[in-house]
Amino acid sequence: MGSLIEDLEAREAAARARVEALEAEIVELTARLEGEREAWSRLRITRETVAEVIADLGGPGAIVPVAGGSEPEGVVEPGVRVVGAIMVPHWREGLSVDVLPDVYRDIVEVVMDAAKLVQAKQIVPRIGLPAVTAKIEGTRGKLKRLVERGWLAEDAPGQFTAAHPGRDVGNQVNSQNDKGSSL
Repeated sequence: MGSLIEDLEAREAAARARVEALEAEIVELTARLEGEREAWSRLRITRETVAEVIADLGGPGAIVPVAGGSEPEGVVEPGVRVVGAIMVPHWREGLSVDVLPDVYRDIVEVVMDAAKLVQAKQIVPRIGLPAVTAKIEGTRGKLKRLVERGWLAEDAPGQFTAAHPGRDVGNQVNSQNDKGSSL
């Protein structure tokens, strides 16, 4: 019976070692969690402070990011630019591409100039970016945002076109870039 007791003691020691290792891991994870909570809190406070400063500096008609994050409050007016905040307003009748941030305006112009459906990988070089995966995925995200906001349409997954064909959405879209070519 001596070997059975020794075997049980060995199993008990192994179980105790596993419990101690898990407890140490919990202590480490708890410390990491507190650090991340602190970083999250600082970022939230910073965002709220910046939104307040933008509101104070912008005066009437300024666009202020909502405390929740993604949607701007207020009315988008041509000529009103808020430095440091990228905003893509929802499309509505009479709104021109001039209210969009430069990169979004370039994307809309390229899509509107295209004779057929276009993909992100076709747009990237036309807006002056290198055709690398990171830039293609970033552009795809912008295309999806433009679809959500009504500027573009996604007829098939990854295939984008103008949401309002035939409308004069800007002054003369893409008058300087890419004359006469189609995608």
